[in-house]
Amino acid sequence: MAIRDRFGKWALSWPPLVYLILFFLVPSLIMVVAAFRNPGDYGGLAPMYYLEEGKLVWDLTLDNFYRLVEEPLYIELFIKSAGYAAITTVACLLMAYPLAWLIARSGKKYRDLMLLLVILPFWSNFLIRIYAWMIILGPQSAFTKMLNVVVTSLGFEPVRLLFTPFAVIVGLVYVHLPFMVLPLYANLEKHDMSLLDAAQDLGANAWQRFWRVTWPLSLPGVFAGSALVFIPALGMFAIPDILGGTDSIMIGNLIKQQILDTRDWPFGSVLSIMLTGGVLLIAALGAMVGRGGKKRG
Repeated sequence: MAIRDRFGKWALSWPPLVYLILFFLVPSLIMVVAAFRNPGDYGGLAPMYYLEEGKLVWDLTLDNFYRLVEEPLYIELFIKSAGYAAITTVACLLMAYPLAWLIARSGKKYRDLMLLLVILPFWSNFLIRIYAWMIILGPQSAFTKMLNVVVTSLGFEPVRLLFTPFAVIVGLVYVHLPFMVLPLYANLEKHDMSLLDAAQDLGANAWQRFWRVTWPLSLPGVFAGSALVFIPALGMFAIPDILGGTDSIMIGNLIKQQILDTRDWPFGSVLSIMLTGGVLLIAALGAMVGRGGKKRG
């Protein structure tokens, strides 16, 4: 029985572990090594070492890291991307919380239907959905024309929606909203409604019942949803490429440009390390805040 239990644990734990090693750890190590190398004459990577007078000479450098520190543009772009991701996370939370609460408190028949509607966008291609927003926000779309009729009637200049930071935020919120709804629903659905009844009996109004009971109990779902939204939004490059203009590029666009367009793989690897390190730092801070909230609770 002990051998069977060990085999069962091995069979469950090793496949995902091997997957993470092959497709996360190994590429990350390759990226770290590439960050210390020089770019090749025609792009890519220069040889890591060469022979000089019969001696092996390693051709490694820290210039890529110096370039990152010396040029403030790259740090500013990372901060800008973090701002986009933060706005997206807050917008998703404000929109997803009441929706998740409505789903959690609905009957089973309607609950299943609403959950299906939440995950329905995943059934279509990501790029097709983004190009649809390109049509909706375009200058000739019915939505833009109606909005400009209202804006001009109020005495303001017509607005442009496509290729603006607003369009990027709309696309980011649209894509990541289900990732906020589902963790919140999973949390809110488990709440004991008798706690709200007890708070009401003690004289708490609707706002006090929410702020003192529902909100603290839902914080694990809030933290989980915020992580699922903020982290992928921070490195997004497809949405700024399609919906944003030249002033709306994010750190993911710069990494894509360095790797695919200019083929400066060493500097692209440095930017990727900065992005990965920033995400891990933010995740660690979020975990610390979450643990602090649990202790206070």
